[in-house]
Amino acid sequence: MKTAISPTRVENYPEWYQQIIRAADLAEVSPVRGCMTIKPWGYALWENIQRELDAQIKALGHKNVYFPMLIPASFLAKEAEHVEGFAKECAVVTHTRMVRDETGKMVPGSPLEEPYIIRPTSETIIGEAYSRWIQSYRDLPLLLNQWANVMRWEMRTRMFLRTSEFLWQEGHTAHANATEAHAEATTILNLYANFAENWLAMPVIRGEKTASERFPGAVNTYCIEAMMQDRKALQAGTSHYLGQNFARAFNIKFLNASGVEELAYTTSWGVTTRLIGGLIMTHSDDDGLVLPPKLAPTHIVILPIIHKAEQRSAIMEYCDKLAHQLRAIHWHGRKLEVEIDSRELGGGEKAWSWVKKGVPLRLEIGGRECEAGNVSVSRRDKTYRERSTVPIDALLADVPQILDAMQTGLHTRARDFQTTHTVEINNQTDFYDFFTNGDGGFASTHWNGDAKIEAKIKADLNVTIRCLPLTEDAHVRGTCPFSGEHSAQRVIFAKAY
Repeated sequence: MKTAISPTRVENYPEWYQQIIRAADLAEVSPVRGCMTIKPWGYALWENIQRELDAQIKALGHKNVYFPMLIPASFLAKEAEHVEGFAKECAVVTHTRMVRDETGKMVPGSPLEEPYIIRPTSETIIGEAYSRWIQSYRDLPLLLNQWANVMRWEMRTRMFLRTSEFLWQEGHTAHANATEAHAEATTILNLYANFAENWLAMPVIRGEKTASERFPGAVNTYCIEAMMQDRKALQAGTSHYLGQNFARAFNIKFLNASGVEELAYTTSWGVTTRLIGGLIMTHSDDDGLVLPPKLAPTHIVILPIIHKAEQRSAIMEYCDKLAHQLRAIHWHGRKLEVEIDSRELGGGEKAWSWVKKGVPLRLEIGGRECEAGNVSVSRRDKTYRERSTVPIDALLADVPQILDAMQTGLHTRARDFQTTHTVEINNQTDFYDFFTNGDGGFASTHWNGDAKIEAKIKADLNVTIRCLPLTEDAHVRGTCPFSGEHSAQRVIFAKAY
């Protein structure tokens, strides 16, 4: 069967992913190395993610701020593990102005007294501010968040998944004690997991990273891990309990209720435009993008089908009236976003353009529909040719339920896929076979905690421990198949983006 996207997922998954982005007009490669230009449809997706997450973060008591994107190089050097972790990814500003040399060529002008790092993350510059803003226990907790861009000079890039510059949200908090700070890190982890499940319809596993995968300078790094349709893992969000490491480096101190000076406890956490990449690879098919309705920039597109010029006025009036009625419907806190595509294109070409963009519902209206008071309805979560004809009144009454069913159905389908391709493995031979000769997926396997075993598996198979799951069923005693030693719980191994 002919599909809109070529190659298909089975034929060439990485290229299929790039073609989905192109066909949906989400983004394009920028002239700037490793960067992308996010186009209106892609940025509208990010705005919807941003709007909902921002509301949820603020509901927990956090306030938004904005810090400079340039960070003095000396700030990064204050936390040794942190600077070591990001050193290879830093982009450095060393000069001001451009001037002409003796040949007339434009070259960098005056060197800066101190180089600046283009923000790879903001713990350091925010830590410096916290050292000035926090004086007393009465100043705590300090709960801040910023929406910003960051720069990490990646060697291999892929749009939305890993680019040199990307957009994100980063929260930074300071607390009077370890218990409160640790609770903050896990609260945010749960917020991210619920957002992924209930808005992106993307099932995730909540867990903790091993020491080798931990955020540089953190005591604990928590994460959500999702399975893509090629059965690779995607780290979709992280939350870090930093203990007193950054407080010590940046002198974040406060006087407690007894007048004794103490170091604060801090956290940081974030999600990025990578969520869009995860959404694409979780739900899309060989005809294009598939969007969970809660995040769709447009919920419904109305396609007037006009075969005769004398029908135009009546059909367009019918479409305009229906659009007005649909826009009056509220669904999960939003008015329905409805677009009428009145371009002079053939019905098939018009429909395919919206299929590829992933709009949840397509409504086709021609002369017959106008006469009968009906509308032809196609759902993006079903095949292209599957459609139904319903009366307008029935559609208006049922639209919220239809969108709910689509949102739930996408999550169920992705959850079933993840469950099917998550396998408990109890011996080394089966483990290596799973990742070399099989289709792969998530291997739930015991591990004795030895970092050398973790490193060997990564070297042999390009497989990493994605997380130590926080679920009770993972905390079962067993035997590590790689060492024969005791293991306190199962962990998730997978190939990953």
